[in-house]
Amino acid sequence: MTQPQKRRDQRVDTALLVFLENVRGVTRDVSASGAFFWTSGTYAPGESISFAIELKTAGGRMMRKCQGAVVRTETLAHMVGVAARITESTMESA
Repeated sequence: MTQPQKRRDQRVDTALLVFLENVRGVTRDVSASGAFFWTSGTYAPGESISFAIELKTAGGRMMRKCQGAVVRTETLAHMVGVAARITESTMESA
């Protein structure tokens, strides 16, 4: 049996730079309400998280600065995958 999708928004598979407090990462996919990215560090479900996603636009580089919560994590070799729900975000010039 397949489980029903819990996602509210359509995901886009894309590799974008992610900036966290002391580390960087790269997205696997993003949507209006969340992101999954690979990085280093230790994260736990339910933990608050702040990160920024770099977007390249026709007008130049923009940063989507996000506040959210870790939904789940995955490990792969020396990397950790973080699925984060975005609760607040703003767009700023980079």
